[in-house]
Amino acid sequence: MNKLLARLIVLARSRKFWLASTSFFLLLVIATLFFQPRWLLRTVSTIAPGVTYFAETDRPIIALTIDDGPDPVTTPKILAILSRYRSRATFFLISSRVSGNEKLVSQMVSAGHEIGNHLTQNEPSIELSPAAFEASLLEADAILSQFSSLRWLRPGGGWYNSTMVATARKHDYRVALGSIFPYDTNISSADFAAQFILSNARPGAIVVLHDYGDRGDRTAATLEAILPKLQSRGYQIVTLSELLPENTSSIEPTRN
Repeated sequence: MNKLLARLIVLARSRKFWLASTSFFLLLVIATLFFQPRWLLRTVSTIAPGVTYFAETDRPIIALTIDDGPDPVTTPKILAILSRYRSRATFFLISSRVSGNEKLVSQMVSAGHEIGNHLTQNEPSIELSPAAFEASLLEADAILSQFSSLRWLRPGGGWYNSTMVATARKHDYRVALGSIFPYDTNISSADFAAQFILSNARPGAIVVLHDYGDRGDRTAATLEAILPKLQSRGYQIVTLSELLPENTSSIEPTRN
């Protein structure tokens, strides 16, 4: 036993062991970042509950969400592609970008898309004080609710805490992030985003893409690439509320 313990200690101190361990850890991190496994999202939701990441379903249905619009140049391109492939999306809009684009937002709603609350500015919500977060939520709600009833909130930057979730619930919002995020805010490649989404598509997934400026152009190109392929696999592309009606289970019990 002592000899075995001594050998293990020698192995643990060896350079090859640490190189192998480091390589394994890096591969694990890369695989986790690329495949975004649902067990990881379940773990996150257990530690920090109150947010929907995907739906627990076997139906071939995927929710498409698009953040940061509207944009008078890129949003019409996205809407045209969605119309061509008879797909619907939830647009998480920044309320300060609505002025001058009211007809565009109305067009979204009349086409069967859903709008969600992405607060007033393109900023990390986690950095706001509780009072500032609530004020931003309510200001955006006052503007966006003129076009449609609102059910969903997505915090800016994707980070949240229990106070933010409680504030959202207080004002009858459900908080949603997603299970397929192709890093389109960091990687300027529609081809990468398309392959990432197609590789990770599963029933009940929530895809996160972005509008506005170059990101909107990339999203349009990404949708042009993925929608026909997803539909050929039998998937229907829908809004969050179509994927998750009030009484449908998600990664965790949702508030009714």
